Order: sequence, then C-alpha cells, then structure tokens
Amino acid sequence: MFAELPVRHLVIGEQQLKQLQKNVWSNRFVQGSMVSEGTKKEIKVRYRGGHTRDYPKRSYEVVRGGKTYHYNAEYDDPSLIRNALSFRFFEWIGVPCSQTRHCLLRLNGQNLGVYLEIEGVDRYFFRRRGISVQSLFYAVNDNANFSLYPNDTSRKKSSLFSGYKQMIGSSDDRSKLTLFIRKLNTLGSDSSKALLSYLQLRLDIDNYLRWLAGAVLTGNYDGFDQNYAIYRHRKSQKYRIIPWDYEGTWGRNCFGKPCGSDLVRVTGYNRLTRTLLKFPAVRSKYKKLLAAMLNDPFTVTKIIPVAYTMHNAIRPHVVRDTARKWSVSEFEGEVWMIRRYIEERRRLVADALRDL
Repeated sequence: MFAELPVRHLVIGEQQLKQLQKNVWSNRFVQGSMVSEGTKKEIKVRYRGGHTRDYPKRSYEVVRGGKTYHYNAEYDDPSLIRNALSFRFFEWIGVPCSQTRHCLLRLNGQNLGVYLEIEGVDRYFFRRRGISVQSLFYAVNDNANFSLYPNDTSRKKSSLFSGYKQMIGSSDDRSKLTLFIRKLNTLGSDSSKALLSYLQLRLDIDNYLRWLAGAVLTGNYDGFDQNYAIYRHRKSQKYRIIPWDYEGTWGRNCFGKPCGSDLVRVTGYNRLTRTLLKFPAVRSKYKKLLAAMLNDPFTVTKIIPVAYTMHNAIRPHVVRDTARKWSVSEFEGEVWMIRRYIEERRRLVADALRDL
C-alpha cells in the first residue's frame, strides 16, 4: 500500500503553458491555478533553477495567496531527501530555515512524480516565525563571497552587490549591505579590534557560526559563496544567514556525483568566514559549537531514523516515477550512503577540531 503523500495539481491554460515552455530560461510568471487538499487557488507559476531547467523533469516556483513555494524535482539527487534532511538538521541546530514536504505534483492531469515542496524565504517566512526583518537578499551566484574580488581573480568586482538579488528593503538597505562588505575588507587588519567590534555590531555571529557549522557538517561545498539568504534583523540591525539549496550534501555534490566526506574543510570558505575565525574568541566559540553538534544532533542515531522515514514515505512513488534520472537500485542504497557519510564525517571533524 502506498504511503500517503499530498497531491498538488497545477492547472495551466494552453496559451499560458505555451508561453511558459517557449523560453525555459525566462523568469516571467504565467497565470494558473493549483488544487490542493480539495481547495482551488489562483496562482502565478514559472520554472526555477539554473542548469536544471534543461532537465526533462523541471522545477517550479509558485506564488499562491502571496506566499512563495518551490517545487523541486531534486533531479540530481538519487535519494530525493538531501534538501529536506539538511533543512531538518538546520532546525535542530537553531538556524531558521524553510519547511519542506514531499508531494506528488500533477500538471493538467499528468503525473509529474515526486517533488519536494519548499517554503520560500519571503515576508511570510519571517512573519510566521515572529522575526522582524529590515531587508532580505538572495545570494544567487558565487560572487556573493563577501570579498572585493570574484573567486579566482585579482580584478575587483564592478559592484559589491554582485552576486545578490534584493527581495525586501530599499535602495538604502542595498547600500548598507555593500557598506558591510566593504568595511569587512577594509576596516583595519583582518584581526584588528576595530574590525571585530564592527562585526559584533553588524553581524549576528552566533547565527553565522551555527549556519557555518551546518554547511560544514552536511558537506555543502556550494553553500558558502552562494545558495544562502542574508537578512537584516530590524530590531538588532544585525545580518543573519538562512541556508538554501542543500541538494549537494551528505556525500554527493550538486550534480549527484559521489564525493569524499572530506570535500569541505572544517573552517569552510568565503572572506567573512576566514576573517571571523582569525579572532581567537570567535574561533573558540565555533570549535565548541562543532564539538557540541558532534555529540548531538550530528549522529547516526539522530539523523538516520529521519532519513529512513522520508525515504520510506516516497519509495513507492519513486519506483513508479519514469522521469527520474537514477535507477531504483541507486535510490534504495541512499540511506546507507548517507549513514556512511555521517560516520566518516564525524571522524574527520573530530580529528580537525584538535588542530582548530
């Protein structure tokens, strides 16, 4: 008997669907409706993602009742659970992140297979959690590395806003983010008291270190220079980080290729991380956070039962999904692969902590 998964039924008119399919790289929305749990609501819908738009099973972004939802095909992930498992882990370590839910997606009556429904990071995200937000930016490419320079180049960026997309706030908020990046790179030496004081004033360091630890432990190599959201908390006026796009984790990269459990170094990447960890007090706090997370929740006994629950819930539907990239046998071995990654990663991080 199949496990119950919610069904989301997209209904898009012929002309609107042709417009959507005409240019898969367009970010323009088309009108449609979605039937969910017996209720029909008007929506706006478009394709989402980067290289994944070329895939036979595409992902969608839906705006329903003013709230944004992402329907990810998780095409490169043979388990289809890495994103969901990562976000659950971030919840455990105290980093606000999107809620997720596996579902069956249909388009005009056609079954598209298993998808991951992901809550968008928008005003509703913050309202639901009682977080007051001043501004919000998406890190959309690897120029969002907190540096004056693009990765692997000595030529300065034409704009320090390069790599970001503003979602909430004014032009003044945009200027404040670029000022933060500029001061990070120019305010005294990397280990100066003035720089540390500035970072303590403008950055929620505890949130940042927890986010950093989450990216390091799950092994998201692409999560340091992009694939995050950064927002400014209205009350404290400090920047905080939210994780995004954690498909390439738990022993596989963003294309689904198996990778070593040592792919991501324990100190992570990007200019802000390097600067913070030069301060002994910050480094010590990060070390204690990692050590505590190795005790709980980064353990096989905590994570694997959740992985099995997710895996078993979607298994009957994945077997019937003819649009999937990976074989059923590959899917069947994924929880074991995630378990092996956790065991190896725990040993590697514990060893690295001795020298941190």
